[in-house]
Amino acid sequence: MPAKAFFLMRLNDHIQYLKEIESTLAGEGQFQGSSHRHCKLGKWLYGDGPAEITALNNNKVKDIFDSLFEPHERFHNISKQALEKKQGGDDQGAQAAITEMHVLSHIIAQKLLELDTLS
Repeated sequence: MPAKAFFLMRLNDHIQYLKEIESTLAGEGQFQGSSHRHCKLGKWLYGDGPAEITALNNNKVKDIFDSLFEPHERFHNISKQALEKKQGGDDQGAQAAITEMHVLSHIIAQKLLELDTLS
């Protein structure tokens, strides 16, 4: 069973990843991202997460957990696109991808905060 503040730690993992991407997009870093399965949040989602969520025996928690997969994968795909567009000189395309990246990030953060509240 996840410890108290566990979901806040997963939120922090996501925020740290977002900051690394933003730093590279601003020309201040070299982070190129990872797949949605290889970041800290992804390792949990595709690793111990399902068993830990099942152990909580709460259908609402399980539904929220299940709803994390799609926006999390899209977040990684769009952040990769943002990096590629920026590196390719397509600043307008990069900005559109960055905007979508932040929308997805907000969705992920809200879900993790809701999980924290329910756990």
